[in-house]
Amino acid sequence: MEFLRNTRLKIGNSILVKKAARLNRKVHYSNIGQVKTIGIVWDASRSQDFSSLSKFFQKMHERGIDVRIIGYYSGKELPDQYTALRYLTCIRKDEISLFYLPNSQESEFFIKNRFDILIDINFDAGLPLSYITSLSTSGFKVGLFDSYEGDSTFDLMMEIKEPVQIENYLNEIVRYLEMINSGSADKSAK
Repeated sequence: MEFLRNTRLKIGNSILVKKAARLNRKVHYSNIGQVKTIGIVWDASRSQDFSSLSKFFQKMHERGIDVRIIGYYSGKELPDQYTALRYLTCIRKDEISLFYLPNSQESEFFIKNRFDILIDINFDAGLPLSYITSLSTSGFKVGLFDSYEGDSTFDLMMEIKEPVQIENYLNEIVRYLEMINSGSADKSAK
């Protein structure tokens, strides 16, 4: 069964690479004061991170920034804390194709919605979430530095010591975004 899983993952990655090569997105970021929307792509199987995400949501809400989170949860039933939150959507196993690619309305919304900033919290590089991040049309993408990834999808990469604590990671992202203040940060990217 491991052989079939690996083959399906290879096909899924191949599809992603082809779609990402056709992506033409305009990178834009000037300063945190102009940010109105943040999208977060999160591995929802890490339920211990939920309280940190909730705190981050509250902090950004106080700044007038709308935050939306999409998570991938591979379990059968969502934990109670994930339900009935308007800012959190979880895609599940039954919303993933044979090749581990998301095929839900929520994932399409996240890909097509041009968030001012997209934050990737997919530290294990799971394909369903990597697909959303890679194909996102968001203005500025932030994620963990990965020395193995050739052509990164991120516009800002954070290098944080293992194990990564979500609260520290999000605080560092905000700290760096506050330091960037450039009206000339517009550029075209593939």
